[in-house]
Amino acid sequence: MVFSSMTFLCVFLPVVFGLHCIVPGIRAKNAMLLLASLVFYAYGEPVYVILLVISAFFNYLCARLIGRAHRAGKLVLLLAVAGNLAVLIYFKYTGFLVESFNGLTGMNVPVPVIRMPIGISFFTFQALSYVIDVYRGHTAVQKSFWKVLLYISFFPQLIAGPIVYYHDVEREISGRQQTWEGVSAGLRRFSAGLCKKVLIANTMGLVADTLYAAGDSQVNILLAWTAAVSYMLQIYFDFSGYSDMAIGLGWMFGFHFKENFNYPYISGSIQEFWRRWHISLSGWFREYLYFPLGGNRKGRFRTVVNKMIVFICTGIWHGASLNFLFWGVYHGFFLLLEEYVPAIRRAGGPVKTVVQRVYALLVVCLGFVFFRVETMGRACFWVGRMFTGFSFGAEGMALLLSQLTPVYLLTLAVALFACVPVKKIWEKKPAGEALSYVFSLCGLVLCVLSLAGGTYNPFIYFRF
Repeated sequence: MVFSSMTFLCVFLPVVFGLHCIVPGIRAKNAMLLLASLVFYAYGEPVYVILLVISAFFNYLCARLIGRAHRAGKLVLLLAVAGNLAVLIYFKYTGFLVESFNGLTGMNVPVPVIRMPIGISFFTFQALSYVIDVYRGHTAVQKSFWKVLLYISFFPQLIAGPIVYYHDVEREISGRQQTWEGVSAGLRRFSAGLCKKVLIANTMGLVADTLYAAGDSQVNILLAWTAAVSYMLQIYFDFSGYSDMAIGLGWMFGFHFKENFNYPYISGSIQEFWRRWHISLSGWFREYLYFPLGGNRKGRFRTVVNKMIVFICTGIWHGASLNFLFWGVYHGFFLLLEEYVPAIRRAGGPVKTVVQRVYALLVVCLGFVFFRVETMGRACFWVGRMFTGFSFGAEGMALLLSQLTPVYLLTLAVALFACVPVKKIWEKKPAGEALSYVFSLCGLVLCVLSLAGGTYNPFIYFRF
């Protein structure tokens, strides 16, 4: 089940929210949310809900052992890390590893077909953060397995993030307040995220998918750039829209998650981009990989090496293919470049600011081509056509023009407008906040009508 479905919007959410309002006592509310979260996951993964529970119990048990066995704590932590990574590798990377082995050795080992559990990368990293924080002494051991299971399986952030740390929600699991202000603000935030997903990301995604399915002879420079820009907007509004929905749902139930996106497309460098894009993921890697490797405390060269390791892992985290590995190395290279040539990211006048932002957008846009296209060869072909595709055949131009509909062009204008922080300026106006509620309500109605009509509604998190 996904947030942008009629089942969730018209059945699951109203029932669960209503029960949370009327069920008395925090224990009963938690029990209801836990059951609802497991039903939410089982709706799409009826078998793998068992894996989710086993994973939560394994990490709960490891944390309890770390709390009791001070001398053996490090050994238990290593066991927890190995166990979590083993599950992640088995379900997500086995096929890729076998294919790579066959390619390197010339052997023909059968490639196993293993269906990946939805959201396994998110709930595995979340569980790992809890155990590591217990070992570090940043989080107290939770003696109740049910609270740990609720933390890991809570449906707003279960399948698409943001990655939540246990110490950020520990108090709210044990005792929270569900206020009218929180509910109304949460519903507004949820509606805004749903609009991002349904009205913008889906429109951009339909065009991107159509253009990326074009034949080689049809692809010219205009078509290639339209496809790349459309996908860049799709992935941002899809990811940030789901984060907005998760944060809004949290507010509605009395939980507060940290922000996950902060207008990344206004960045003036790749370093700044990663401070604004998927903040919970980059924060996780910084906290649990970059700092343990030494961070920036051991000289510039070691800093660059550590950053490259982090971004290789970031690429691999997103998927089991050479494209994702290259995407991580690609971003690591530009971080390395900015480390050794700081003038690239150093503040300057208006002209330099514009140049820096164009540079960052260009790097990100080209990188997302490798993120979107299935193979390295195809990705290189598309990037090549973005700079050399000057053959404007009738077939390719007809395909491109067929996608440049008034709906697409209007959505494109809205998307570009929404990529900059005008919302913050708007809400400072006297009537800005009140109007934002009106717009959110209208947007929610439009989204429901769109979904009821069975429009294009992909779920890109199946890859993660």
